[in-house]
Amino acid sequence: MIDWRTDRIGSASRGENPTVLARLTAGFAVIGDTQFLPGYCVLLTDDPLVDKLLDLPRARRLAFLADMDLVGEAVATVCGRLFPGFRRVNYSVLGNHDAYLHAHVHARYDWEEPSFRSGPAFGYPAEVRDAPDAALGSRHDDLRAELTSEIRRLASR
Repeated sequence: MIDWRTDRIGSASRGENPTVLARLTAGFAVIGDTQFLPGYCVLLTDDPLVDKLLDLPRARRLAFLADMDLVGEAVATVCGRLFPGFRRVNYSVLGNHDAYLHAHVHARYDWEEPSFRSGPAFGYPAEVRDAPDAALGSRHDDLRAELTSEIRRLASR
């Protein structure tokens, strides 16, 4: 069996991606593999052949951006409730490493070191972002459940 990490979109479509929180209009909301900033989520396109936002017809682009907004609102609501020092949500659509459309949604906090707080989350060193104690695991089950619930609530409005 192929590891879901090598085909995140296909595995999400088949119900085999364990990070999926919810199916949305234009993609899949997933919780990030790392939780060095609690609440980190990603919106994956539902079409693995879509490389960038401009590859989508305008209506699908707007749907993807609306889904990104919805995930961000859910992250803000949940992280604002669960984590002291929640400050804001940062959004980024990069696509430089993974050649399929996806959007990063990072919760940001007042407790972050000032030199990192003012820049993008990807400014953190890899040893912080990828630290074993930040890896997604069962200790994030409550966070995952809260995010799933809030995304579904917002999507149903």
